[in-house]
Amino acid sequence: MEPERLRRRLGSAFRLRGLLLRADALKYLTEALQSISEVELDDVIENVIDAVEKQPLSSNMIEQSTVEAAVQECSQASDETIENVFNIIGAFDIPRYIYNSERKKFLPLSMTNFPVPNLFGTARDKAELFRERYSILQQRTHRHELFTPSAVVAHPDDGRSKFQLKTIETLLGNTAKVGEVIVLGMITQLKEGKFFLEDPTGVVQLDLSKAISFFCDFHSGLYTESCFVLAEGWYEDEVFHVNAFGFPPTEPSATTRAFYGNVNFFGGPSSASVKASAKLKQLEDENEDAMFVFLSDVWLDQAEVLEKLHTMFSGYSSAPPTCFFFCGNFSSAPYGKNQIQSLKGSLKALADIICEYPSIHKSSRFVFVPGPEDPGPGSILPRPPLAENITEEFRQLVPFSVFTTNPCRIQYCTQEIIIFREDLVNKMCRNCVRFPSSSMDIPNHFVKTLLSQGHLTPLPLYVSPVYWAYDYALRVYPVPDMLVIADKYDPFTVTNTDCLCINPGSFPRSGFSFKVFYPSNKTVEDSKLQGL
Repeated sequence: MEPERLRRRLGSAFRLRGLLLRADALKYLTEALQSISEVELDDVIENVIDAVEKQPLSSNMIEQSTVEAAVQECSQASDETIENVFNIIGAFDIPRYIYNSERKKFLPLSMTNFPVPNLFGTARDKAELFRERYSILQQRTHRHELFTPSAVVAHPDDGRSKFQLKTIETLLGNTAKVGEVIVLGMITQLKEGKFFLEDPTGVVQLDLSKAISFFCDFHSGLYTESCFVLAEGWYEDEVFHVNAFGFPPTEPSATTRAFYGNVNFFGGPSSASVKASAKLKQLEDENEDAMFVFLSDVWLDQAEVLEKLHTMFSGYSSAPPTCFFFCGNFSSAPYGKNQIQSLKGSLKALADIICEYPSIHKSSRFVFVPGPEDPGPGSILPRPPLAENITEEFRQLVPFSVFTTNPCRIQYCTQEIIIFREDLVNKMCRNCVRFPSSSMDIPNHFVKTLLSQGHLTPLPLYVSPVYWAYDYALRVYPVPDMLVIADKYDPFTVTNTDCLCINPGSFPRSGFSFKVFYPSNKTVEDSKLQGL
């Protein structure tokens, strides 16, 4: 393409995004993109502008140095190597993105005035924790077709099927009765026995005596304190009378990415989302033998558990899985001051068993996720890995082993997997504002709640404590391909919003059951060692 025409296209593309190119930057870009074919040009320009916007910009006037860095990032992204096939991402290594309502974009922490996260959070961190959860759900709900006003109403009835979200502030400003409104807010119990709805603009008392679950799409779920709901009802005399409750609608990962581009929310070495990589997708499809094995409550101090692991390894020795994921607790009971010494001995026993099967020892990886009763700094999430002095001997004997955080993230080719070890089902059922009528289907209610809340623990902080500044590490947004909740509840496999959610169940308590996942065709197999 002739330089003059390319210059005009570059100038107008940047202006459309509210950016202006300096003359030297425009000249540099024109020369850099001269050899790009007309077919690919629009995509390349979009990628360059995305890379420019990721950088901390002091004004909308773009310098040559900024453009050079953006072009370099784009060329690196296209050459991404094979090292991005399998990555384990600890909770403290997850990138933090903050939603900017003015720009309607997620900005990396470096482009905001927020401080770097600290385990000893400030009062601001605690307030931001709930504000960020709210803003993520609000922008997602506003995009849903039920809440999006159509630009052109073809028929008078078309406009009526849409709903409009109100804030609590608009209710509190009315002295007369306000009928039929929908409010997005968080359920709290500010006074004993009295529930309130809270959003960043205010708080209103709720009357739940008439509330029922509403809309066939939104009726299921576990409505706990501190979860966000769409409350539908009327406001009168400083009380919001709720007719119906529903959850914010969930959104498939593909829809989120169509809106926000290839931002790598998930973490890992890749500069852009791995979803965009055709190379990795091809590798994923071709490697049909890839296999992940998930076990929870691997009580290494129990002879019977070690015996069953022996059986499992001997069965897999002819075709070793890609990775074994062992979730805690790694002891059947807390041993007090002797627990660390006992756990060291138990891990040594496991290492000896693994070394008996050379094919597994050489080919398989082992990932350990700590449980709530394992040695560590209390029950606050995210939990750091087991201490190095406990795992040192095991890591020497089994070099392909990783002791990671709880929760943790796994990126395999283009698939994103979140693993979380917590007895969450019971906690959420105990803290329900109203228990679901169909208690037979708790796993479906549970999974729907987590995905619609976009968070792993939608519970009050006194029930499930979180490091305030690291609450973002517990997000389930954008929705991953797979969510592994290792819980002592019965094993289940549920698919919701294109996300496969599994619970391997407690290995010793559920007849030595575990789950096997095949990434190439996204299938899960239930396995059991009972009676073997």
